[in-house]
Amino acid sequence: MTDKTPSRRERILHTLAEMLETDPDARITTAALARSVGVTEAALYRHFPSKRKMFEGLIEFVEETVFTRCQLILREEEDARSRLRKLAQLVLVFAQRNPGLCRVLTGDALVGEDPGLRHRVSQFFERLETQARQVIKEGEIRQGLRPATSSARTAEWYTTLIEGRIQRFTRSSFQHRPDAHFDEFWEALALGIWRTAE
Repeated sequence: MTDKTPSRRERILHTLAEMLETDPDARITTAALARSVGVTEAALYRHFPSKRKMFEGLIEFVEETVFTRCQLILREEEDARSRLRKLAQLVLVFAQRNPGLCRVLTGDALVGEDPGLRHRVSQFFERLETQARQVIKEGEIRQGLRPATSSARTAEWYTTLIEGRIQRFTRSSFQHRPDAHFDEFWEALALGIWRTAE
């Protein structure tokens, strides 16, 4: 965090994320959001032409945060096993720290909203799966590691399990932390990713 005062646009997105966390059963209206930010609805629309754009702003924040850090992991780690472990931990810790955004990632907050938003969320998980597939493939080529099945199928399972932990966190009203018992979770998951040496 910096000492810089957040812009009005950032305040709107931050408030929207907080509202999604503190009142998970409520459908967010622009009137309620404007009251929470302390501005008029007209002021909201000066920064975001539609409610869809507000949700897109949250999704873009998730993408930028996760995939920027993902690139740092790829630069710092050469071992495919460490890369996958740290990437999974990154996503799950991010989810735990941002419960309101988990409601967006699971689609829970998007019920009744623009259907295109679900496609944007889907793209986030598809990008995560693509990154995992690339790491697995590089592990095969550079390290001689052998995935349990094809790199595509293994990446699909990897991503599905991460997504499932985020879904469980949301479904439990944020009681079951997605990063809980991560070492045990990863140990079990890793068994399904790589074949043991013969």
